[in-house]
Amino acid sequence: MSVPYYQAVLLGVIQGLTEFLPVSSDGHLAVAQALLGISEDNLALSVTLHLGTLLATVVFFRRQIRELIAQIGPFVASVAARDGRWKNSDLATILIATIPTGIIGLALKDPVERWTRSPWIVALGFLGTAAALTSTSRLRRGKREGLSMRRTLLLGVAQGLAVAPGLSRSASTIAVALHGGVKPERAFELSMLISLPAITGAVMLEAPKLLHGGQPIIVPLLGVVVAFFVGLFALKWLRSWVSQGKFPRFALWVVPMILLTLVTANSWPASP
Repeated sequence: MSVPYYQAVLLGVIQGLTEFLPVSSDGHLAVAQALLGISEDNLALSVTLHLGTLLATVVFFRRQIRELIAQIGPFVASVAARDGRWKNSDLATILIATIPTGIIGLALKDPVERWTRSPWIVALGFLGTAAALTSTSRLRRGKREGLSMRRTLLLGVAQGLAVAPGLSRSASTIAVALHGGVKPERAFELSMLISLPAITGAVMLEAPKLLHGGQPIIVPLLGVVVAFFVGLFALKWLRSWVSQGKFPRFALWVVPMILLTLVTANSWPASP
């Protein structure tokens, strides 16, 4: 069954905003599915919309990505020489964080599909997001450019656990970086950069399923374009609020989502 154009646009807006803002895209999608009757076709489309937000990340961080590519040679040379300099690179941060993210993501793949149909688990995820956001409200402004290896692994764990619906990836990872004394601007940057492997992998694994599922190509393409432009706006918004110390204010968005999820719990379709 084909997804209507207006729903592709709506999902593109939701994806573009909630993928980056620390409010949980999966949590919002789960609530929308339960309350608005979003079909499985819409859910498949939502995976493809990650391509739009992935492209937005690449465009927004194009300078940093060029620097990462330039780090590959020195990184390999440093690892081969065992001189330890590789540990200070962003490339190392991404690779180290991706290890626990991948392990946790694979381990939770099946349970997460069930969790998205439980309003209680979604509400618990939103509660975790609100806790992560508010935990940074009294932190002093950090001065560090990067994280220790232990903190980097914790960053990867936070990103991996964020596959749970309602638990925001950006809220969790930025909070970990801020608690590690990282500058707010760098916390935002590191959070987005470590997401690249995970989002790329999800797009590569899932997008072909939609493109071969009978959808007119214009439908996912429209959603991807909308998610791309809305994603660029959301990235600018998040960077500004993190830099200005307004990061905890996103809890004012998440807390009502907890209440909405709980109040409407009885209207959610029963899990199969």
